[in-house]
Amino acid sequence: MKLDARKQSFFSDSQPACSLRGHWVSFCLVDELGVGAAYGGLPYTVHDSAGQQYKGRLNGEGAAKLQNIYCGPVVLVFDELYSGTEQPYQWLMVRPTYELPITELQVRAEQTRFAGSDGRRTEGSRAQQTDNRFYQVEVRDLVRHVAHLPPIEPRTHQPQRHALEMMANLGFSPPQPTLAGVVLFPNCHTVLEVRPLRALRPLLSTDDGFCALNLYQLALMATLSYCNFGQEPPQQPQDEVRFPLDPSVGHLFAEKLSGYHEAWRVDAEQQQRFYPLYEEVPYSRRFEILPFDPVMYPQNRPELGEKQEHPARLHFFDDKEFGTDTQAFISHHQEVILIAVRGTASAADGLRDANAHQVVFTEGVGKAHEGFYQAYRAMRDFVLYYLDQFHTDQRIIICGHSLGGAIALLLAEGLRRTPGHEYNILLYTYGAPRAADAEFTAGASTLVHHRIVNHNDPVPSVPATWMNTTAKLWIPGAVTLFSAPAPGGLLFAAGLVRLGGNAYRHHGEQQHFMPIVLADGTRSSVLWKPGCESIQEAGCSRALQLHGDMPDRDNLLKQLFQANQHFMTASYIPAAWATLRRWQQSQESGGPLVTPREFELLDQALEDMRQQLRNKRRELARLRPANDRGYEHNEALNSEIDRLNTSRERLATLRWRRLEARDVYGNHAHGAHLQPSLKRCSATVKTVSCRRSPVSLPP
Repeated sequence: MKLDARKQSFFSDSQPACSLRGHWVSFCLVDELGVGAAYGGLPYTVHDSAGQQYKGRLNGEGAAKLQNIYCGPVVLVFDELYSGTEQPYQWLMVRPTYELPITELQVRAEQTRFAGSDGRRTEGSRAQQTDNRFYQVEVRDLVRHVAHLPPIEPRTHQPQRHALEMMANLGFSPPQPTLAGVVLFPNCHTVLEVRPLRALRPLLSTDDGFCALNLYQLALMATLSYCNFGQEPPQQPQDEVRFPLDPSVGHLFAEKLSGYHEAWRVDAEQQQRFYPLYEEVPYSRRFEILPFDPVMYPQNRPELGEKQEHPARLHFFDDKEFGTDTQAFISHHQEVILIAVRGTASAADGLRDANAHQVVFTEGVGKAHEGFYQAYRAMRDFVLYYLDQFHTDQRIIICGHSLGGAIALLLAEGLRRTPGHEYNILLYTYGAPRAADAEFTAGASTLVHHRIVNHNDPVPSVPATWMNTTAKLWIPGAVTLFSAPAPGGLLFAAGLVRLGGNAYRHHGEQQHFMPIVLADGTRSSVLWKPGCESIQEAGCSRALQLHGDMPDRDNLLKQLFQANQHFMTASYIPAAWATLRRWQQSQESGGPLVTPREFELLDQALEDMRQQLRNKRRELARLRPANDRGYEHNEALNSEIDRLNTSRERLATLRWRRLEARDVYGNHAHGAHLQPSLKRCSATVKTVSCRRSPVSLPP
């Protein structure tokens, strides 16, 4: 009987599948350099066309040969589970949930390297230049369970998948529900070039101290929190999930970085390219997006309905259902758990921003902004559930922008006070408003929090202490601005006022971006620590124009409308990148953080602010009634003027400050992986030929 066309490539009328012995097959596993030593001793299993199973180990060169087998193709698999004790493999295989089926093959592939620095497959390798059969394979081609492995990369010489399907239809492949293995053909030698299992992950310092590396890296992660998770299907997946949406949280971690591809998009509206500093790591040490496999994990089964777990539900929090509209993502590797909280992006966010009533912070001491506290409480259980499963003493790094920064602060302090746990928290926030009162701030004094403010970004100035304390100077119900880089993202919240309770206070050590214009007209900024709130308050003072005893609200809105100083991709990220480059060059050269000319520009800017406050004081003196001596007015403005004097003194220290490598890179300062990461970043910048910052600094 004639065989159908699909089977004639492997069987013929003259040599059908039968029980005749006397044939052979040989194969070899090699890395992308054509060397098989990395796979020496690896256990394998072969299933032949008569249903016989052969087990063995590759020799020291990664090769094996089977003699006197039955006629016909064979199926080769490497499904032996890892039996060593090396971490993190052992932990990943036995952890309480989502234990991973890590094979000996996966561990070996994680120890190999790419032939090309960008991870792309190369043609014309030594293994290809032979008369043997040649396939470019990946670990997932040769093992049974693949949900935890990266997607297949494009390749020219791929194994013939329909051959495996045919063997399964004929009953010759291993008895299992999922097709696995590569089909080899008799009486010839086959070379299998295995793609290395390497990944990229953003470098993050776990040190308490502020560093320029985290400043830039976490600005990107905070911006990524505005994106969708990007999972398809987003709910009730059946057998697999994908992450095609770029940019999205899932796409970055599960597609790009797990496949060793650098990515630069963290905002859907982004035009300018910003690349994180990536380190190359074994695949198992990447930021993990958990696998989806209903066969292995009962919690993934579709029949669970609303209780079904899948990556989007585990890594991504989106609380539209319950009205707070809080959004955040979480991921981890063996050293870091990363949490990023989104800022204002919807009408619900705007209403929450405006709800400045104070409520008891039940997890600790003091009181918190009610709107921010409700958002924190909405996501608390989501975070604790993740930590219960995957926290193994990692440093928990939390970041957030705008509203997200306020929520991140409450989350960080809430986690720090979780009974029965000693979570080690590191917090970076960008353009965050005040989130709690003075008692809360004092109680959270040991929480490590680096608070970043960009010049006249108005959001960090609210809810302000003056909203209730100096009623004649700062009118209750003063209008302020919240904004965020999202469609329709400029929202004005009215009536942001505290009624009673302790004064709102900022938490954390402020790092402030001061703008300057260089001699060639290039716009830049310098990061420094003013040690007070005077920069923010001076910015708001400049915006207020009083008519009698009431502000002109229309004029106030126009002058506070400095959205570019609150946006992440338009402001905070470029300033953070410029700071990283400035600090790198200062540390390498041993020079000061600012030149004499730059100091002169910054000093003049502070003097201008001080003069504006003096002008405001004179204006109020003219407008107040004759019988009103205006002590409250003068006291408030005089305090601001005095704080600006202190700020100018602090600024002067930049002229002689010298940086150490730890100031720039944190605990990565002397790591062996740092220089390769910097070299990769520099090469990427040159390749794309894209100016990524407002500073004319060479890569």
